[in-house]
Amino acid sequence: MESIRELLEVIILKLKSKDKIGVIKELTSPLLKKGVITDEEEFLKAILKRENLESTGIGFGVAIPHARTKSAKKLVLAFGRSMEGIDFSSIDGKPSYLVFLIAAPEDKKSEYILTLARLSKILRREDIRRSLRNAKDEEEVLQTIERAEK
Repeated sequence: MESIRELLEVIILKLKSKDKIGVIKELTSPLLKKGVITDEEEFLKAILKRENLESTGIGFGVAIPHARTKSAKKLVLAFGRSMEGIDFSSIDGKPSYLVFLIAAPEDKKSEYILTLARLSKILRREDIRRSLRNAKDEEEVLQTIERAEK
């Protein structure tokens, strides 16, 4: 199974969007350009449906919006960082600064669930969250993820 680092296709260190839907669209856009997501409308519908079931704001300044959908060609991650914080209706009521979007094909259920679990486990660590919030460039983000997975 691929590592989180290998699945990470997109890194945006300064998200422009100020709300949840804007952030999701901002992280989806480069995946569309790369051809990893084939249908933006279908993907956004799936991810927002999941978001409406239960917030993907897991607390500690982290949100992990995710969906399995036929518009995803492969399991992939996009990471975005917000300096101001985004309201993801997190369970702790605090804004999210680190957002990891997971897109997966419908037939990759176990890999999808494992990726979500591994990512959640990594992001529970204060040192990893701090490193991601302070990373100066994409390489530092990748090194942090790599360190966390060891």
